[in-house]
Amino acid sequence: MSEYKKLQNGSDIRGIAIEGVAGEAPNLTPQEAQHISEGFAAWLPEKTGKDSVTVAIGRDPRVSGPDLLKGLLQGFRKGGVQVFDAGLASTPAMFMATIFEDVKDGGACDGAIMITASHLPFNRNGFKFFTKDGGLDKKDITKILKLAADAAKADPIAVGLDPAAFEAKPLALMDAYCAHLQKLIQDGVSGGSTGASADDAGEKADDKPLAGMKIVVDAGNGSGGFFAEKVLAPLGADVSGSQFLEPDGMFPNHAPNPENKAAMEAISSQVLRTGADLGLIFDTDVDRSAAVDEQGREIARNGIVAMAAALVAEDHPGTTVVTDSITSRQLTEFLEGELGLKHLRYRRGYKNVINKAIELNRDGTDCQLAIETSGHAALQENYFLDDGAYLAVKIVIKAARLKKEGKPISSVLAGLEDPADEREVRIPIQAEEFGAYGDQVLEDLKTWVLAKDGMALTEPNYEGVRIDFGDGWCLLRKSLHDPILPMNMASDKADGCREIAQYAGSTYELLTSGTRAESMAIIMEGATKLVRQLLQEGRIQGLVSIGGSGGTTLATHVMRALPIGFPKVIATTQACSDKLPGFISGKDIIVINSVVDVSGLNSIISHVYDEAAGAVVGAALAYTPHPADKPRIAISMYGIT
Repeated sequence: MSEYKKLQNGSDIRGIAIEGVAGEAPNLTPQEAQHISEGFAAWLPEKTGKDSVTVAIGRDPRVSGPDLLKGLLQGFRKGGVQVFDAGLASTPAMFMATIFEDVKDGGACDGAIMITASHLPFNRNGFKFFTKDGGLDKKDITKILKLAADAAKADPIAVGLDPAAFEAKPLALMDAYCAHLQKLIQDGVSGGSTGASADDAGEKADDKPLAGMKIVVDAGNGSGGFFAEKVLAPLGADVSGSQFLEPDGMFPNHAPNPENKAAMEAISSQVLRTGADLGLIFDTDVDRSAAVDEQGREIARNGIVAMAAALVAEDHPGTTVVTDSITSRQLTEFLEGELGLKHLRYRRGYKNVINKAIELNRDGTDCQLAIETSGHAALQENYFLDDGAYLAVKIVIKAARLKKEGKPISSVLAGLEDPADEREVRIPIQAEEFGAYGDQVLEDLKTWVLAKDGMALTEPNYEGVRIDFGDGWCLLRKSLHDPILPMNMASDKADGCREIAQYAGSTYELLTSGTRAESMAIIMEGATKLVRQLLQEGRIQGLVSIGGSGGTTLATHVMRALPIGFPKVIATTQACSDKLPGFISGKDIIVINSVVDVSGLNSIISHVYDEAAGAVVGAALAYTPHPADKPRIAISMYGIT
């Protein structure tokens, strides 16, 4: 069970599907897929109360998708399940396979699976599961993986991929889904609001309601190209400026991720270049989206929350909006002051905000929107399904109606202010029991804040520790799935996050037991992992190592993770000012350190930060001697953006 349990990622399953990244061996192959589908085939009849069930399967364009599909089909064949193949699809569309009664003879499917790993690198893949009640919860995935492990014990040998097993009936799901989205736009533009149909407004829907509009869609070579070609274009929109619509599982242009800096820069520049009215961008499987206004400004993070809330407020004044925990003070002021809504800042995790919204409605509080700053938006009017295309539809409707009035889409968010500075730091935890260790760190931080002047704990708070500095805030929390403590900071002042970090002591110390050699080994492992991750995400273009012999040892180890020719500098503290200025200019830098005291580390990082003249300092790790037998790892919080 332990190997299958490792594949659980909250309410999804994710793993390494193919080779191609050093140090990452595949653990989600067609064999695992077969056993997982056997588990789902055993779980679904119990859930539905049916002896015979049907399942729809779709996939994103990852190169491992077809082989994983074969494994799933093999397992369903053993379970006697009829499978319908939707081909290249989106995650929200797969849920709709359990809703659309006319998608196949006999009505909707009983269950659905999307083969995807969202925005993760090309070598990853995974599964998302649905019934008509929505996406499965964490406890459901745990049960399915337990059943999969049982199936593996009964059939531990990798089965031969029998061609006869791969019989699945074709399902024209995406055609039905696109027609559904088209109808929403036609009714919404002709109706009274983004949520009203033409019938409600007593108007006849226009066949070409988007004529005269220029809309750029960026699919990032994921599954979302259909939105430009099969939803917007047939309704009259000019989508000629759209980019990266072709499915390509290697994602050659940028990460298909609305939170990715390069992705947002790509669509922003395209909107400006083409003079578009609106830009829309999706993640790989289209359960998330963001937008760009006519001035090329991002409508993402706090902005996409504000946009979705503004659209919901038209039909549901005073409703509650549930968001994740890292939203800004300015967003709350916009939601409550400008829109007259109620804002519940809850926890990270799209299932967390969705389940909280459902709970509120069940308990008598009207809640129409659950949304994360990542772009997961779920509306009550749409089954509380996080559907990036559905949110895009509502934005398109609003943009079209505003264009008729001679107004741009940017007018919706005219009253929203942004923080002057925002940063995120991701602090790795090396303790074996990282969950309990992270809890202790958070408790210690609470105690520390209560003893300090100039800061206060934000209450109520449902995740981690949120600290209010008056003109800024920071939130330290545990990652949902990884041994990491993310810290988000925001300030009303330019460069204010650096001031927050300095005011909070600049460095947060993670204590660990062991000898210096053991601690250095932990640091080297953590630093290498962090560098590899940042490289994959395209977030760094250079490495600097500063320090004495320890720094050289650490740098030598970490550099094994770097591509040949990757820009790097190894410098002693004294040589810092001589070597760095020319090297770091125009680069995003990760700084690796091994120094003898925290104050020395802070001064070095401060110097690098100043010399960078705007370049990002990625992270800094340092070994610091500690009294007796408790050496410690100190991680500078000069920020990752």
